[in-house]
Amino acid sequence: MRIGELARLTGVSPRVLRYYEKKKLITPTRLINGYREYNSIAIKQVKMIQFYLSLGFTTDQISNFLNCVLENNEAVCQEVLSTYEMKIKELDDYIKILSEIKSNLEERVHAIKLEKKTAKHKGNESYDGS
Repeated sequence: MRIGELARLTGVSPRVLRYYEKKKLITPTRLINGYREYNSIAIKQVKMIQFYLSLGFTTDQISNFLNCVLENNEAVCQEVLSTYEMKIKELDDYIKILSEIKSNLEERVHAIKLEKKTAKHKGNESYDGS
């Protein structure tokens, strides 16, 4: 199948498919006229790439284990386990940072509300009714 058909079947643009090829995630054969020809396995490859991207992996990370997963399954591929563990650690670190940011913002909101309340209260005290 040609790139347009693969794009239609997977919902991925031809431009993205060419990017996957550049990253060596998919490998079409080249016809004499220079057109890319994809076999039926390319559909599964693209869907797997999309799945791993949705989990937050980069194309470089995916390229480390994609062939193993396609030929076997995740349980057989040591690269998958170590990459998953690394991603979980990365997410835990990110969650910690986001929690700290949230706490800082909550403190600022509290301080601003307190400051507004204090300013409003002081404004009422200085009002002499004239």
